[in-house]
Amino acid sequence: MTAAGETTTASGEIQPIPHWPGKLVSLGDYQVYIRSVPAAAQPGEPALFVHGLEGSSRNWTDLMDLLRPRLACDALDLPGFGESPPRPDGRYSIAALAQTVIALIERNGRGPVHLLGNSLGGAVCVHVAATRPDLIRTLALISPALPDSRLRLDLLRFPLMSVPGVGARLLRQVRNLPAERRVADVIATCFSDPRRFPPARLAAEVTELTRRDALDYAAAAMVGSVRALTAETLRAGGRPAWREAARITAPTLVIYGHDDRLVDARMAGRAAHAFPNARIVVMPSTGHVAHMEHPQLVAAEIGVLLAAAQSAEAGRAREFPLAPAG
Repeated sequence: MTAAGETTTASGEIQPIPHWPGKLVSLGDYQVYIRSVPAAAQPGEPALFVHGLEGSSRNWTDLMDLLRPRLACDALDLPGFGESPPRPDGRYSIAALAQTVIALIERNGRGPVHLLGNSLGGAVCVHVAATRPDLIRTLALISPALPDSRLRLDLLRFPLMSVPGVGARLLRQVRNLPAERRVADVIATCFSDPRRFPPARLAAEVTELTRRDALDYAAAAMVGSVRALTAETLRAGGRPAWREAARITAPTLVIYGHDDRLVDARMAGRAAHAFPNARIVVMPSTGHVAHMEHPQLVAAEIGVLLAAAQSAEAGRAREFPLAPAG
């Protein structure tokens, strides 16, 4: 018997499921790449997944598998990441990326959607939910990259990358390392236990990183996105982003990883006070990408969110409690 998100070969070896198929979709003057779970006989409610910094739609493969057919799942490659070319205006601000998400939801014409975001994608989703509540049915955030005023010396490389000329130079130095080493470093940074990353997917990630090294816009996408996150932190001490969180009316789930090296799990306390209609979960033995490290636990929490939203829509409004996982 295999777990969800896995298949077994003829020799009995357990393999992760293949990534979902995708295609480029036009948003007017530019395109974005969308991966979709094949439509069921009775399609579920629409859901859109937005990845984090250095990520792509492939990050959501296993969680999408667990949530179907309850949800009709689409995962977006943000402009300049994954298979998506950059926006023609070259903008990577949170507002610009949110415009892309809004344009995609409106293009599909199936809103409101269940919106899910991780890290940078979480910050983007907060902006979407605050400015276009009509497009959002529920909101699920995994380690959202919202401003944190606490100085962390191990993350100083991010504001340094925002300095003109410095970011590109730092990226060139990193690119001198073998792709295998860089993929391993990202996994070690984002997972509480790197051994949970499926070994069968390592080769594909190395191939993808090598492909991106050859793209003339890859460095600009990375530096531009880091600058966007840094700007949000510096803008009035990060308060505008948190004020947006306080405006969100949709039922919300916010998941933090106890062992997250990038987003401090102590931000759960601030999130509990900021989001007016949210369930806050801190997952033990979890890093920055809970949906990749523990997809079944995340799927269970999203099930709670969907059930609460359905109950509220039926007129049986109930309060979302603050409850840590585990």
